[in-house]
Amino acid sequence: MPRSYPLERIRNIAIIAHIDAGKTTVTERMLYDTGLTYKIGQVDEGTAVMDWMEQERERGITITSAAITCYWQEHRINIIDTPGHVDFTAEVERCLRVLDGGVVVFDGVAGVEAQSETVWRQADRYRVPRICFVNKMERMGADFYRTVSMIKGRLHAQPLPVQIPLGSSESFTGVIDLIENKAWTYKDDRDALPEEIAIPESEQAKCSKFRQAMIEKLAELDDHILMAYLEGESISADDLREAVRRATLANAVVPVLCGSALRNMGVRLLLDAILDFLPSPLDMPPIRAIDARAGGEVTRPARDEAPFSALAFKVVTDPFVGRLVYFRVYSGRVKAGAQVFNSTRGKTERIGRLLLMHANRREEMDAADTGAIVATLGLKSTFTGDTLCEATQPVLLESIRFPEPVLSIAIEPKTRADQDKMGEALRKLTEEDPTFKVNYDEETGQTVVAGMGELHLEIIVNRMLVEFGVDAKVGRPKVAYKETITVPARSEGRFVRQTGGHGQYGHVVIEMEPMERGSGSAFVNNIRAGTIPKQYISPVEAGIKEAMGTGVLAGYPMVDVRITLMDGSYHEVDSSELAFRIAGSMALKNGVKKARPVLLEPVMKLEVVTPKEFLGDIIGDVSARRGHIELIETHGETCVIQAIVPLVETFGYTTSLRSETQGRATHSLEFHNYQELPDGPADKTTDKAGIARYA
Repeated sequence: MPRSYPLERIRNIAIIAHIDAGKTTVTERMLYDTGLTYKIGQVDEGTAVMDWMEQERERGITITSAAITCYWQEHRINIIDTPGHVDFTAEVERCLRVLDGGVVVFDGVAGVEAQSETVWRQADRYRVPRICFVNKMERMGADFYRTVSMIKGRLHAQPLPVQIPLGSSESFTGVIDLIENKAWTYKDDRDALPEEIAIPESEQAKCSKFRQAMIEKLAELDDHILMAYLEGESISADDLREAVRRATLANAVVPVLCGSALRNMGVRLLLDAILDFLPSPLDMPPIRAIDARAGGEVTRPARDEAPFSALAFKVVTDPFVGRLVYFRVYSGRVKAGAQVFNSTRGKTERIGRLLLMHANRREEMDAADTGAIVATLGLKSTFTGDTLCEATQPVLLESIRFPEPVLSIAIEPKTRADQDKMGEALRKLTEEDPTFKVNYDEETGQTVVAGMGELHLEIIVNRMLVEFGVDAKVGRPKVAYKETITVPARSEGRFVRQTGGHGQYGHVVIEMEPMERGSGSAFVNNIRAGTIPKQYISPVEAGIKEAMGTGVLAGYPMVDVRITLMDGSYHEVDSSELAFRIAGSMALKNGVKKARPVLLEPVMKLEVVTPKEFLGDIIGDVSARRGHIELIETHGETCVIQAIVPLVETFGYTTSLRSETQGRATHSLEFHNYQELPDGPADKTTDKAGIARYA
């Protein structure tokens, strides 16, 4: 069966940005301009196609990434609209992992904001080529050139304006295309096509300056443009477009466009730029994988004839059709009803129906080709990050890494009838969201759920009530502290029990040392000459990890510690796996007491945008919250404050900021790192846990 669209005419892209920069509005205009919708959806009115969840329409924000397919100039564009709020950063992470390109939307007034930096770093991690769209150019205070400067300064990128605005704020009427050397103006009628005009005389000097800068930048990166430039030849628009494309695919530059999605200005040109500058699956290097049988690295070229390989990146519980698994096909093709192999789990699965998703609407397909992003029913054992492939040629693709939760709450059902429903709801929610964790605290008998922030957990609880009909009591949020050590230590654990018959004997000697912050933990087996038999090494490691899970200082998990098993002894009759597991746990606890343990707390990056008159009050409040001011920028009558603040001190900050600034300031928070908790707060934390601190 022939492909409906050749690979070179497919674009898989994500729309990413800071919250409220206009991602969903940009996407809605794209759907309208491509003819997929016949009425422009409005975020504020709750009619946006991409924000289909009830919670999204109530709050006017994107919570879950939504996939949709549209068609433009005989190309197929698979778009994923991602959330901008920091609590849902995992949605951006998994989408960037499977997409080929990105459109980064910036608020023309605010420029580069806190979450803009986060999504940019995520795109850098996966080397995703991207273009920038400076939105909201019609608003008072919008400044295209300042935003371009911030992209260079804050994001350490190489912005390349390929458009500049025609006017600004209330006088914004269109854009100047530097590649074509043309201007386009827009009427108040959103359905009217842009009108091509000659570049106004007042703008010609500025246009010439920026066009020359663009050509010089491309000459540095592209030999073809360099030769034409040095020889004084005229450079055609097609040559410039091809050079920009090559530089973008190499991540050497980031083309910058501008417009107003709300007024539908510049969106058609943005669609053209997606086709012109962002990669098709053929432009991306062959996907690398690990041979699941022989080991070693293999590649899978983007061809329908290659062996099938795909990555599952999202699991959704659909109320109408059941469990949906979204996956991206990197090579080969798969038909509905086919048997595939989940190499991550080592299980064979059957593909049920194949669905091309349009937000929450579905279009059934017979097969999925290379480059397709589809959903399927019937995969019972497949989860986020799993590889699907042919059973005869199994491979493992790189999985997706997610941040650890930083906030937890206790939750319990109100009635016996809610008990079973709550268990099922939590199971489905953890399948959907890898950053949502559920644990049962045996000491208190409570179910503890953990997430990325207050909003994240609030949405989860709301979904339990609305979607799953579970009525639950919710405790106050608790910060996810960690424990670590600050100096090396050596210790031993000896477990000896003698009763009638066989006794128990396990003896281990370990060395522990602190690792770099954020590097995780490691276990190293350094046993020589068989002082501990091989079959007891794994139980020792298991015992150590179990003890690290509850820590020693205040019962929090231990991180950033390297444990080396150095020595030990065993008894031919009395030794057992259980004895060595307990001995490993004892050695860890004994060693931590000598290694100066400390508590670590999650620290957030805070950005506040405020009128100048409230600057002093905000700085005072941040300092009172143990915050550290890193940067203060002034833009006219507006100030931007960047600070580092402990998570525990940010509870209730939204209300405090509103009252201090008469509701005129805005703020955003994102996770920064874990830092050592100072003695005063640490004493309070350990006192609450009822555990003495070790010197």
